[in-house]
Amino acid sequence: SSGMRKSPDVSPRRLSDISPQLRQLKYLVVDEAIKEDLKSSRSVEDINSASIEERILRITGYYGYQPWSTSYKREERSRENVVGTADAQSAGAAGTEGSSSRRRPHCCIRVTAVQVRKALWGIAMVMCVCSSWAGSTQLAKLTFRKFDAPFTLTWFATTWNGLFFPLYYIGHLCKSPERQTPKQRFRECCRFFGDDGLTPKVFFTKVAPFGLLWILTNYLYLQALRKINTTDVSALFCCNKAFVFLLSWIVLRDRFMGVRIVAAILAIAGIVMMTYADGFHSHSVIGITLVVASASMSALYKVLFKMVLGSAKFGEAALFLSIVGSANFVFLSFVPVILYFTHVEYISSPADIPWAYLCGVAGLLFAFNILLNFGIAITYPTLISLGIVLSVPVNAMVDFYTCEINFNTVRLIAVCIICLGFLMLLLPEDWDQCIIQLITKLRKREEPVESNGEACAATGLNWRSRGRTSMTTFAH
Repeated sequence: SSGMRKSPDVSPRRLSDISPQLRQLKYLVVDEAIKEDLKSSRSVEDINSASIEERILRITGYYGYQPWSTSYKREERSRENVVGTADAQSAGAAGTEGSSSRRRPHCCIRVTAVQVRKALWGIAMVMCVCSSWAGSTQLAKLTFRKFDAPFTLTWFATTWNGLFFPLYYIGHLCKSPERQTPKQRFRECCRFFGDDGLTPKVFFTKVAPFGLLWILTNYLYLQALRKINTTDVSALFCCNKAFVFLLSWIVLRDRFMGVRIVAAILAIAGIVMMTYADGFHSHSVIGITLVVASASMSALYKVLFKMVLGSAKFGEAALFLSIVGSANFVFLSFVPVILYFTHVEYISSPADIPWAYLCGVAGLLFAFNILLNFGIAITYPTLISLGIVLSVPVNAMVDFYTCEINFNTVRLIAVCIICLGFLMLLLPEDWDQCIIQLITKLRKREEPVESNGEACAATGLNWRSRGRTSMTTFAH
């Protein structure tokens, strides 16, 4: 027993040197007083079921072996789970690989199922965004043949935005476990504007300017439709993505990306080539200028919104758009009346107003804004943006069959360049790293697979190195 109290520096090097103590420890019993101390480290049942060698190491502190240490418990449990005992080294490694291989397929299948479901929702979202945007553009073009009133159509379509918050509140009642009254939900969403909520000062400084930008964006877009065909308008409006990047880089100090600078250059080159396609005629130049101005207003709206108000949740975005639509109805209703009496946007009889076309354009634009603002809840934002650029070939097919466009080589190249620049702007910030990782993975798959014997040897080497590292750590 005196030998067992020696310091670790003079501890026995072999278990055969302390064989008398081995026979005594066969009948080791843990006292009740010690049980309370052991509860903080390891259970009494674990001590009683331990081997004789393990009992010796725990009692004597052999080579710094301290089971009551918290770091030991974490390391010991991890070692026991990973490597097992020395006698069953190969079996333990094989069992670990087998259990991990059994768990990996389940995890991969679950993640893949989520991604597949989100991708399927994204495909449906792309089709809906493309249909609503292309449909509103084509229907607005048809509306101007019977009712040439772009501002009245803009005012009428913007007024529908007042339905955003009521529709959001219906969804809130269906989904949220804590149902709030409309007044409570309204007050909670008003915190987006500040601690004081929606005050007159906040309205005229933070809401009214964005309402004007919204009106200008839609009005200039509809005015451009009166001058040029829908294919050119939809293609040129895709340049707003490049303008957003340039303004964010200048105003918001966003990260510089060479690929997005190239995309912006392609967008500008496409605008110039689109102007050249019609020979710089006055009507085409005016139409192109109008749609480029509309894209600029859209980019300015997005950048200023991010700089002044930041990012908004679904309820806050719905409330903001509803306020814009309501303010448009209250403060701008006199403008269509003035335009009517001044014969700027005149129609002989109210019965001649094509209400079906007006409601169709307004409904499609309303659906497009719903998908654009709330579609990220069920799919990826990139897929939603992809629906906008896909509206260009859809409009081109419609214009081709209605014989409203001359597809010369310059126009085709210009459209393709603008669409390519739009797609380049959809690349994530770490796209280059993703490509490098993908190439690395493909190279690893092409390498020859190791034999079973080499794999087992490598597994045993990893086990031994981990064991030495752990023991060295505990020794110090």
